[in-house]
Amino acid sequence: MSNSVKAFGATILVAGLAMQTGHAQTAARKYVYSKAPSSQGLPFSEAVLVGDTLYVAGHIGTDPKSGQAPADIDQELKLLFDGFRADMAEVNYGMDDLVSVRVYATDLALYAKFKTAYRAQFGKDVPARAFLGVASLLRGGHFEMEGVAVKARR
Repeated sequence: MSNSVKAFGATILVAGLAMQTGHAQTAARKYVYSKAPSSQGLPFSEAVLVGDTLYVAGHIGTDPKSGQAPADIDQELKLLFDGFRADMAEVNYGMDDLVSVRVYATDLALYAKFKTAYRAQFGKDVPARAFLGVASLLRGGHFEMEGVAVKARR
Protein backbone atom coordinates (compact mmCIF):
# COMPACT_ATOMS: atom_id res chain seq x y z
CA MET A 1 0.00 0.00 0.00
CA SER A 2 1.43 3.37 -0.99
CA ASN A 3 2.14 6.14 1.52
CA SER A 4 -0.44 8.40 -0.14
CA VAL A 5 -3.15 5.74 0.28
CA LYS A 6 -2.17 5.26 3.95
CA ALA A 7 -2.23 9.02 4.54
CA PHE A 8 -5.62 9.31 2.83
CA GLY A 9 -6.99 6.47 4.98
CA ALA A 10 -5.69 8.10 8.17
CA THR A 11 -7.30 11.41 7.16
CA ILE A 12 -10.64 9.68 6.61
CA LEU A 13 -10.35 7.91 9.98
CA VAL A 14 -9.56 11.14 11.87
CA ALA A 15 -12.37 13.05 10.11
CA GLY A 16 -14.80 10.23 10.85
CA LEU A 17 -13.87 10.19 14.54
CA ALA A 18 -14.26 13.96 14.81
CA MET A 19 -17.71 13.81 13.22
CA GLN A 20 -18.75 10.82 15.35
CA THR A 21 -17.88 12.62 18.59
CA GLY A 22 -19.54 15.88 17.49
CA HIS A 23 -16.26 17.78 17.56
CA ALA A 24 -15.68 18.40 13.89
CA GLN A 25 -14.29 21.86 13.22
CA THR A 26 -17.57 22.81 11.61
CA ALA A 27 -19.66 21.75 14.63
CA ALA A 28 -22.08 24.46 15.66
CA ARG A 29 -21.43 26.08 19.02
CA LYS A 30 -23.95 27.62 21.36
CA TYR A 31 -22.69 30.06 23.97
CA VAL A 32 -24.34 30.69 27.35
CA TYR A 33 -23.83 34.10 28.92
CA SER A 34 -24.82 35.00 32.47
CA LYS A 35 -27.69 37.40 32.98
CA ALA A 36 -26.33 38.59 36.35
CA PRO A 37 -25.42 42.30 36.34
CA SER A 38 -22.10 41.51 38.05
CA SER A 39 -21.12 39.24 35.12
CA GLN A 40 -21.88 41.66 32.31
CA GLY A 41 -18.88 42.50 30.20
CA LEU A 42 -16.68 39.67 31.47
CA PRO A 43 -14.50 38.16 28.73
CA PHE A 44 -15.87 34.61 28.82
CA SER A 45 -19.08 32.65 28.44
CA GLU A 46 -20.61 30.63 31.26
CA ALA A 47 -20.81 27.53 29.06
CA VAL A 48 -20.25 26.40 25.49
CA LEU A 49 -22.25 23.61 23.87
CA VAL A 50 -20.49 21.69 21.08
CA GLY A 51 -22.44 18.72 19.75
CA ASP A 52 -23.71 16.79 22.78
CA THR A 53 -20.94 18.09 25.05
CA LEU A 54 -21.36 21.12 27.31
CA TYR A 55 -18.25 22.78 28.72
CA VAL A 56 -19.19 24.77 31.83
CA ALA A 57 -16.84 27.56 32.94
CA GLY A 58 -15.76 27.98 36.52
CA HIS A 59 -18.55 29.19 38.79
CA ILE A 60 -18.18 30.91 42.15
CA GLY A 61 -21.16 31.27 44.48
CA THR A 62 -21.55 35.03 44.31
CA ASP A 63 -24.43 37.25 45.28
CA PRO A 64 -25.96 38.47 41.98
CA LYS A 65 -26.35 42.02 43.33
CA SER A 66 -22.90 42.57 44.86
CA GLY A 67 -20.89 40.17 42.72
CA GLN A 68 -19.06 38.98 45.84
CA ALA A 69 -19.19 35.65 47.67
CA PRO A 70 -21.21 35.85 50.89
CA ALA A 71 -19.45 35.30 54.22
CA ASP A 72 -21.77 32.36 54.98
CA ILE A 73 -20.27 29.20 53.39
CA ASP A 74 -23.64 27.43 53.12
CA GLN A 75 -25.11 30.41 51.25
CA GLU A 76 -22.07 30.52 48.96
CA LEU A 77 -22.50 26.82 48.13
CA LYS A 78 -26.21 27.31 47.45
CA LEU A 79 -25.44 30.18 45.07
CA LEU A 80 -22.67 28.16 43.40
CA PHE A 81 -24.92 25.19 42.61
CA ASP A 82 -27.94 27.35 41.71
CA GLY A 83 -25.86 29.34 39.21
CA PHE A 84 -24.22 26.24 37.78
CA ARG A 85 -27.60 24.52 37.37
CA ALA A 86 -29.23 27.63 35.82
CA ASP A 87 -26.51 28.03 33.19
CA MET A 88 -26.77 24.36 32.25
CA ALA A 89 -30.55 24.65 32.03
CA GLU A 90 -30.15 27.40 29.40
CA VAL A 91 -29.33 24.60 26.93
CA ASN A 92 -31.58 21.94 28.53
CA TYR A 93 -28.84 20.18 30.49
CA GLY A 94 -29.08 19.16 34.13
CA MET A 95 -26.77 18.09 36.91
CA ASP A 96 -27.30 14.44 35.94
CA ASP A 97 -25.65 15.19 32.59
CA LEU A 98 -22.35 16.14 34.25
CA VAL A 99 -19.60 13.60 33.64
CA SER A 100 -16.67 15.43 35.23
CA VAL A 101 -16.13 18.42 37.51
CA ARG A 102 -13.10 20.16 38.91
CA VAL A 103 -13.45 22.03 42.21
CA TYR A 104 -10.98 24.57 43.54
CA ALA A 105 -11.05 25.43 47.26
CA THR A 106 -9.17 28.07 49.22
CA ASP A 107 -9.33 26.00 52.41
CA LEU A 108 -9.15 22.20 52.26
CA ALA A 109 -10.63 22.10 55.78
CA LEU A 110 -13.95 22.98 54.06
CA TYR A 111 -13.93 19.67 52.14
CA ALA A 112 -16.55 17.99 54.37
CA LYS A 113 -18.92 20.95 54.05
CA PHE A 114 -18.50 20.98 50.28
CA LYS A 115 -18.94 17.21 50.03
CA THR A 116 -22.27 17.36 51.87
CA ALA A 117 -23.63 20.12 49.62
CA TYR A 118 -22.25 18.40 46.50
CA ARG A 119 -23.78 15.03 47.36
CA ALA A 120 -27.21 16.70 47.73
CA GLN A 121 -27.04 17.82 44.07
CA PHE A 122 -27.01 14.30 42.64
CA GLY A 123 -28.81 11.00 42.82
CA LYS A 124 -26.95 7.74 43.22
CA ASP A 125 -24.47 8.41 40.42
CA VAL A 126 -22.08 11.33 40.70
CA PRO A 127 -19.66 12.70 38.10
CA ALA A 128 -15.92 12.15 38.29
CA ARG A 129 -14.42 14.92 40.40
CA ALA A 130 -11.14 16.54 41.33
CA PHE A 131 -10.90 18.68 44.49
CA LEU A 132 -7.91 21.01 44.43
CA GLY A 133 -6.51 23.50 46.92
CA VAL A 134 -5.66 27.01 45.73
CA ALA A 135 -4.33 30.12 47.48
CA SER A 136 -7.24 32.39 46.55
CA LEU A 137 -10.19 32.83 44.21
CA LEU A 138 -11.77 35.89 42.64
CA ARG A 139 -14.54 37.80 44.38
CA GLY A 140 -13.76 36.32 47.79
CA GLY A 141 -14.98 32.86 46.85
CA HIS A 142 -14.07 29.77 48.85
CA PHE A 143 -14.97 27.40 45.99
CA GLU A 144 -14.96 27.45 42.21
CA MET A 145 -16.39 24.60 40.13
CA GLU A 146 -16.13 23.88 36.41
CA GLY A 147 -17.42 20.88 34.53
CA VAL A 148 -18.10 18.89 31.40
CA ALA A 149 -21.55 17.47 30.67
CA VAL A 150 -22.71 15.08 28.00
CA LYS A 151 -26.42 14.87 27.28
CA ALA A 152 -27.73 11.64 28.72
CA ARG A 153 -29.49 9.45 26.20
CA ARG A 154 -32.91 8.71 27.61
